[in-house]
Amino acid sequence: MLSNKAKYALRALGYLAGKYPGGPVQIAEIAEQQKIPLKFLETILLELRKADILLSKKGKGGGYTLERDPKQISVASVIRAIDGPISMLPCVSLYFYKKCDDCDETHCSLNRVFTDVRDATIKVLEKKTVRDLI
Repeated sequence: MLSNKAKYALRALGYLAGKYPGGPVQIAEIAEQQKIPLKFLETILLELRKADILLSKKGKGGGYTLERDPKQISVASVIRAIDGPISMLPCVSLYFYKKCDDCDETHCSLNRVFTDVRDATIKVLEKKTVRDLI
């Protein structure tokens, strides 16, 4: 399930995509327009900056802008930056793989089913971009 943090991140990025390629947008404006708690948004935007999704500028005229064109930022990359794995089981994750303690993956029916679920989900989320959030 998508966390509130990831939903807020996507809403903030959709707002910034609507302002692209304009100048930096102040965090208070994003918070107010998207109804996101300011302190929570600060944390989220820092994580997105560390993930090379956002740029920040300090001082007068400062704020946040998208690192690149919103058509080049997949929804999947945002979710991974905020929530980590997209897959529902750690043993089928592409980027955050972890073996399950209680099963043998070669004979696990859950593994086979949730690999298909992961693949279908990723196919959609990789196609959708921040531009689609406008």
